[in-house]
Amino acid sequence: MSTTDRTTDQADGTRAVTRWLPGFILLSAIWGSSFALIKLAVDDGVAPIWVALWRCLFGALALLAVCAVRREPLPRSRSTWGHAAVVAALLNAAPFALFAVGEQHVSSLLAGVINATTPLMTLVFVLVLVRGERMTLRRVQGLLLGFVGVLCLLAVWRGLAGGTLTGTLACLAATACYGAGFAYTRRFFSGRTESAAALSAAQIGAATVELALVAAVTGTAPTLPGPVASTGLVVLGALGTGYAFLLNLQVIRAAGPTVASTVTYVTPIWSTVIGVVLLGEPFGWNTLLGGVLIVLGILVTRSTPRPR
Repeated sequence: MSTTDRTTDQADGTRAVTRWLPGFILLSAIWGSSFALIKLAVDDGVAPIWVALWRCLFGALALLAVCAVRREPLPRSRSTWGHAAVVAALLNAAPFALFAVGEQHVSSLLAGVINATTPLMTLVFVLVLVRGERMTLRRVQGLLLGFVGVLCLLAVWRGLAGGTLTGTLACLAATACYGAGFAYTRRFFSGRTESAAALSAAQIGAATVELALVAAVTGTAPTLPGPVASTGLVVLGALGTGYAFLLNLQVIRAAGPTVASTVTYVTPIWSTVIGVVLLGEPFGWNTLLGGVLIVLGILVTRSTPRPR
């Protein structure tokens, strides 16, 4: 290959990266900051179910506005709406509420790091739900490494008791929901013919209805937070739940799903910085080590052995 050809290839590669990298960084910042916004709401007395409900409501309104501007109709198929309802429960209603429950007991920083276990949870459910996927030695090693990372986050040598355990388990339950939801989406939802905005609007709209029904059945009255928490909930919904879905799709189309999925590695950095700098949350060595072990576990599960 000539020097000119190498220069051209390098320039093409640079242009390709610049097409997706700004969106990738913005997406990681939006999702990384969501944990601090949840913390502001729960600390202001907003019930977890209402944190999730406001988040989905503002997200649905944002996505419906996008559909209206683009003149993209919502899905008409009953099958699509049925799958949207399942995806909404697994990816939005349940995990959003669980993270809010968790952050009543743990810092936003720790919740953000725990969220990094999502790819490991997804792998578990993919192995169960997706045909052709199988367990390998590397995947077992990666899952075990991630599990050790979670134990390190919990600082198990200090004993497993109190609110930290409750909050951590709630956050882990949320990532388990994400894992099931992503596997279900891959098999039943993502390949449908409707636009991404229309499918996202149907999904978040269904989650809003589901959470409203839960709030009505449980009799949980809405809470009126202060101006800071109220602004945070609007941002959390419109940006973190609405715009972020579309931004994620743009990154996938520009860089591919493998690159886009690595945003999970970056969001804990944002949640950590925001938690420490803006909220004054403590950051221990075990949190850093646990996060590193979780990311290493993800990398091991995605690596492929070299042929001999």
